[in-house]
Amino acid sequence: MIDLYTWKTPNGRKPVIALEELHLDYVVHPVDIGRDEQFLPGFVAVSPNSKIPAMVDREAAVTLFESGAILQYLAETTGKLLPASGKTRYSTLQWLNWQVGGVGPMFGQLGFFANRAKEKLPLAIDRYLIESNRLLDVLEHRLAQSAYVGNDDYSIADIAIYPWVVAVITANPTLLGDARERRPSMDRWMATLAERPAVIKGMAVLQDV
Repeated sequence: MIDLYTWKTPNGRKPVIALEELHLDYVVHPVDIGRDEQFLPGFVAVSPNSKIPAMVDREAAVTLFESGAILQYLAETTGKLLPASGKTRYSTLQWLNWQVGGVGPMFGQLGFFANRAKEKLPLAIDRYLIESNRLLDVLEHRLAQSAYVGNDDYSIADIAIYPWVVAVITANPTLLGDARERRPSMDRWMATLAERPAVIKGMAVLQDV
């Protein structure tokens, strides 16, 4: 059994999708970051960085934070969603890290400055909008060459990237409303993933909370 500490954010949805894809037993423990619950001592004991998601694999006595590490752990312990060796393995891992190091931070900053900041700073909004569009173009180019992001098989790279792409487009309709129309390969990929039962369930995690 896996205890998953998470919230309804792109990073928080990623492990739920993976757990559903892998048919693993898990329990969701909500950590409401809007109420600063990530700073409560009980959660900090699991996630020292006070960020969701975090997980505890009871049987293996493994505790992890950071969504990328959690996805890799789940894939490696089950032997699914990540090639065991060779070029396709490292291709998948590089795109996983592309999301963690680029997509998440840049899309997140765009969301903050465009939507949540009390003072709208055009220079900051333009900076992150330009970079977000560049990253979406990188994704489009990749998906014009491959059925999925990491390789021709669905993997943890797709699971990591998809919730962030949905979030940045949904949260910024004025800025990125035509993002899918201008990127047909990305649009095809998004439509394919949106039909997966595990993705549907993962994207709806804690929806009623």
